[in-house]
Amino acid sequence: MSFPAGFLWGSATAAAQVEGAAHEDGKEDSIWDVFARVPDAIAHGDTPEVASDHYHRMPEDVALMKELGLGAYRFSTSWARIKPGDRQVNRKGLDFYSRLVDELLEAGIMPWLTLYHWDLPQALQERGGWSNRDTAYRFQEFAIAVHDVLGDRVSHWTTFNEPLCSSLIAYASGEHAPGLRDPRAALAAVHHQHLAHGLTVEALRARGAGKLGITLNLTNAIPDLPGDPLDIEAARRVDALFNRMYLEPILLSRYPDDLLMDVSEFGLGELIQAGDLEVIGAPIDFLGVNYYHDDNVSGHPLRAGARLNLEPTTRVKSSPFVGSEYVTFPSRDLPRTAMDWEVNPDGLRALLVRLGHEYPNLPPLYVTENGGAYGGDVVGEDGQVHDPERAAYILHHIRAVEEAVAEGADVRGYFLWSLLDNFEWAWGFQKRFGIVHVDYETQLRTVKDSGLAYARFIRNGSSS
Repeated sequence: MSFPAGFLWGSATAAAQVEGAAHEDGKEDSIWDVFARVPDAIAHGDTPEVASDHYHRMPEDVALMKELGLGAYRFSTSWARIKPGDRQVNRKGLDFYSRLVDELLEAGIMPWLTLYHWDLPQALQERGGWSNRDTAYRFQEFAIAVHDVLGDRVSHWTTFNEPLCSSLIAYASGEHAPGLRDPRAALAAVHHQHLAHGLTVEALRARGAGKLGITLNLTNAIPDLPGDPLDIEAARRVDALFNRMYLEPILLSRYPDDLLMDVSEFGLGELIQAGDLEVIGAPIDFLGVNYYHDDNVSGHPLRAGARLNLEPTTRVKSSPFVGSEYVTFPSRDLPRTAMDWEVNPDGLRALLVRLGHEYPNLPPLYVTENGGAYGGDVVGEDGQVHDPERAAYILHHIRAVEEAVAEGADVRGYFLWSLLDNFEWAWGFQKRFGIVHVDYETQLRTVKDSGLAYARFIRNGSSS
């Protein structure tokens, strides 16, 4: 394959998923530490207390990154470690990230920092969390504290990772911490995270930060029957809720009119104060795109239920705010991962190209997450982990990125999710995305065949 000169090849993790040391060196509860103690909230009662023990094994993990030939490592900082309870700065917490950055730079790996990957201090949640407008200003203060220590060595700063998940799925669906089912609180979380993003971009820009951006998880909402008016309308609503509610405030300083109508009963418009949208739309230097699958959408719940082989009386899960008649489900004619997500590399190509067509002011794109969870990840008698499905998934999606670039998409990097097997949120440790196998009892690392394939590609297959 051929990619532009300087194209960045990396991998990614998140603090709450890999670090462990959940209550060491001054760190206090995040919302995920608390959520994991709620009965049945996390599969098999798993917790992030130890996770992949990256906090203690960081130098070993950076050595693995260097061995794999990664050019960049995307990691997140834990607010609950750096400002426990959102009080004063915890120097031991910041020191960990300072050592990590130094270790990366010494290995020739670019540190790509994400400020927020869902682990809000529990003390702030008890004051309303992201449904409280004040949290946006507390986030700006946290970001400044991180930049004051790491800004001399970190060139790329991401404010938020996947705000859809830490707003709608966390505050409306109840599947992610803090596990609420309150549509009004969810929309307040959306707006206040947008505000926090804009405030932080302004503050870090004023301090001379390098490149500033945000990462969104985006989808293609595909009508189940392209000519069916109900399916077309369902896809429009899902696109508004999952994509344009995030893209348009950040890129165009506005919320989509059709979205405001769709969610009018939940008061999103009432949350917008004078000047908010100008702050939210502060110019960014890059947009991170996380892509795992498209959403096949239908306005016919009975047809969707039949596709899922459900009994006619079974309620089909709906998207938040969209209504029980608007449902998403995987297509039956595509392979699936262990998450039951479609494997459709062409969807990534289409999404990257579409963004450039729909947003003329689009900044450069980076695929900041893409990967697959598969079963059967075990260390065999030969000491290896053979995962051909994941290896194929990675290479096929990289090919899709190459095709998007050839069609004019300004994509400048690809970060594989994930470097390590980890605490996969509500799925606990049962879903493995890593290209490095982690034995959770011994914490032994074993590079999987997919990791070796990615390393070979970086070394031999990505000529410019």
